Amino acid sequence: MRPPARLLYGAGLAAALMLPVAVPAQATSLARTPTALPAADGKKGQELPGMPSALDPRADEVVCTPASEEKAKKQDWSRQRLDLDRLHQHSTGAGVTVALIGTGVDPDAAGLDGRVTAEGTAADDCVGHGTFLAGLIAGTGGNIPRLAGVAPDAKILALRGTDRRGQPSAGLVAAAVREAAEARAGVIAVAVALPRRDKALTRAVAEAHRAGAVVVAAATPDPPARGSADEIPSRTYWPAGEPGVLSVADMLPAGTRPDSALPTGTVDLAAPGAGVVSGGPRGTGHYLGGGVAVATAYAAGAAAVVRATHPEDSAGAVTRRLTATAYPADIPQLDAYAAVTTVLGDSAAPAAGAEPAAETVAVRDTSGTDRATGRATLFVLLGSAGVLAVLWAGFALSRARARGWRPAEAGPPGKG
Repeated sequence: MRPPARLLYGAGLAAALMLPVAVPAQATSLARTPTALPAADGKKGQELPGMPSALDPRADEVVCTPASEEKAKKQDWSRQRLDLDRLHQHSTGAGVTVALIGTGVDPDAAGLDGRVTAEGTAADDCVGHGTFLAGLIAGTGGNIPRLAGVAPDAKILALRGTDRRGQPSAGLVAAAVREAAEARAGVIAVAVALPRRDKALTRAVAEAHRAGAVVVAAATPDPPARGSADEIPSRTYWPAGEPGVLSVADMLPAGTRPDSALPTGTVDLAAPGAGVVSGGPRGTGHYLGGGVAVATAYAAGAAAVVRATHPEDSAGAVTRRLTATAYPADIPQLDAYAAVTTVLGDSAAPAAGAEPAAETVAVRDTSGTDRATGRATLFVLLGSAGVLAVLWAGFALSRARARGWRPAEAGPPGKG
């Protein structure tokens, strides 16, 4: 018993439609968008004293930031975001000196293990902010290794760019940049931002570039304690605005900038800058800090681990690596692990055991393959049409035979 003609036709049509059509295979490149990590301490957060970036300039006397009696119990979100535990398996910044220009650094601070060089006023960190930043760059974390900085084996050259209360001065910053360049620091981190360009500072930054230093600077000052940042127009701050300087801004756990952030159009990189844990110059307790200087410290630490891993790279190449491997966003977001382990073009291979994460993809010439694929597609389509034509012919013949080979409009035989 033969199957009905309509069934044969339907089966053939379905088979023809299900034939594989050759189309170019396209690799989907997914953007490495970072997950918005919540604070590691939950909604409540760690109850730690805050670290100020400066002391009240109107106070009659200088009262230094007191020692913290509290210790952090958990790793904060920023270290998770930067994947420092995994980063330290590949680089800890050994052999690199980071010059930190800010309120000074206490050379005997916990977790810095005698790796701080500070002379004169640079060793007197009354505010505590510079020591806090030094912990983010090169701290070991003391008894809590997971609170280590980005480059825990790097050295710190502490230099003052502010007065004892933490108020910055163009003259002090320029002198500090020159001193850092003369000392051949591999990375120079300027934790302050000035509202006006200064000729001496411009020359000092140029000297630092000629000396081969990576210069990282805060893109803006911290927002004013009183009033609204919305009232302040967008502007360039210095030395972040100087050519070749890596300008850094702060970001929240969600990857956005704080609502109160001062506007500027000269930001190269964003890094964690809120709810960050580090130590201070007095005692062994911890503080919570934030702001653009905190983000700058993280970027400087990342520059140090890159320099340690790729010592042959120029300062410009280090800066490009930091920006090229960052999370894509309106402002690229620092990815210290990717900066160390990613293979960029013809640069050296990553550190031993490093994963080729976020490798830059070279687009190859696929014109020959595309032409071959086009021919295959045409062949399959023509073949499918042929199959359909044969099936339709078979269906038409079977119908004609059933009618006794009469035209479709003719009546059945014997009726006239």
